[in-house]
Amino acid sequence: MTKSNPEDITILRLLQANARERLETIASETGLSVATVQRRIKSLKAEGVIMGEEALISPEAVGYNMTFLIMVELERERLDQLDAFRRKTKTEPQVQQCYYITGEADFALIVLAKSMQDFEILTHRLFFADTNVKRFRTSVVMDRTKVGLTVPLSD
Repeated sequence: MTKSNPEDITILRLLQANARERLETIASETGLSVATVQRRIKSLKAEGVIMGEEALISPEAVGYNMTFLIMVELERERLDQLDAFRRKTKTEPQVQQCYYITGEADFALIVLAKSMQDFEILTHRLFFADTNVKRFRTSVVMDRTKVGLTVPLSD
């Protein structure tokens, strides 16, 4: 995909708003045929531009009433130890997002928990049991003002 391809940008904008948008609607919006839209979408997936399609589920509706932002500082930052921490967070279902960052902390996590007890169990699993975790600082989310992973797209 070229960054200046307006049809691809339109396809991405429509799919980002609704991953189940009808091909006919996308074709109409882009001026392309349905077959061409299908090929473009397949190509965008193959190139890794479209990384996946997921249903957005309300955490509260399924019992996750608490969200936490956690800053994690590791004792040592060797590549193998960074990778080990990454693997652990990728396999932990309650970790929604994990970012390797610069600054005082090494990682920033967004984590869900059903209760404080559930969160405490999670911290033991993720942090206290890991000898390479030097410290972690937790903030409780009081309100979710904006949640999303949409990417700004322009023509």
